[in-house]
Amino acid sequence: MGTTILDRLQSLADATRCRLLLVLERNELSVSDLCAALQLPQSTVSRHLKTLSDEGWVVSRADGASRYYRMPGQDLDPPAKRLWQLVKEQVAAAPASLRDLDRLRRVLAQRRIQSDEFFAGAAGQWDRMREELFGSRTELVAPLGLLDPTWIVGDLGAGTGQLSQTLAPFVSRVIAVDGSPAMLKAAKSRLAELPNVELRRGELEALPISDGELDLAVLALVLPYVAEPIAVFVEAARVIRPGGRLIVVDMQPHDHAEYRQTMGHLWQGFAAKQIVPWMEEAGLESCRYAPIPRDPKTKGPGLLEALEGKRKRREW
Repeated sequence: MGTTILDRLQSLADATRCRLLLVLERNELSVSDLCAALQLPQSTVSRHLKTLSDEGWVVSRADGASRYYRMPGQDLDPPAKRLWQLVKEQVAAAPASLRDLDRLRRVLAQRRIQSDEFFAGAAGQWDRMREELFGSRTELVAPLGLLDPTWIVGDLGAGTGQLSQTLAPFVSRVIAVDGSPAMLKAAKSRLAELPNVELRRGELEALPISDGELDLAVLALVLPYVAEPIAVFVEAARVIRPGGRLIVVDMQPHDHAEYRQTMGHLWQGFAAKQIVPWMEEAGLESCRYAPIPRDPKTKGPGLLEALEGKRKRREW
């Protein structure tokens, strides 16, 4: 048998429990927060929280060694909501309840002070701390949420599939294309748990993708290996739907001639005056050339460049 209205009435027939609900309706709080706000000992707060939890008035979650409590609000069943509104009208204006809310504001203000003190001391090492916890360039992940979840995206020159792995959670499907069997084998292993990524073997100049199949195509650090970049842009434009987009990420012009031997590069980076005309000649418009801030720990040449084009709305 579920909780009855009489059970609900009994659990609210205590001024302290009502005071607890008033502050937990506003904020998620720990036992120590509640003790400070209500000026009660820990044993009293814990005892009343158990009663409220048993009757479904509060829920909790673990956070490390602490546990945080809150009133479920909209998740309460309709009779409980109506009952709470009646009780709340009677107890909210009581002097004890008003003092609780005033102390609660001070408790929350102290949280902010502690946070400010942390950042004041950590500012000089914040980048290092965040990188140790989450890796470098985490800020580049956030814009992925702007991708349309219905899109089909092409990772052209996918290599071992790192970019495909990053894109997959944000879009409907990723088509990853590469011409190297060894790279595709590594990508297959990396992407095995991602059912919306499809691997296809093919060359950038002759993509195994139908006309207009993609909403977005990405060429990431592949152009230095291509003899005729214009041919790659023409193919990329073919497989993007009218109005679709192409994003290119590659290197600025640099003087690392040794990359021709050590990395097999055919080009020493690309300037705007080279790459933008190629994109426009391939039928792309609204082309932009913009630098990506360089990671200070990298040893590569200069800054990377991000370029974006939009396929013209015309028949091909």
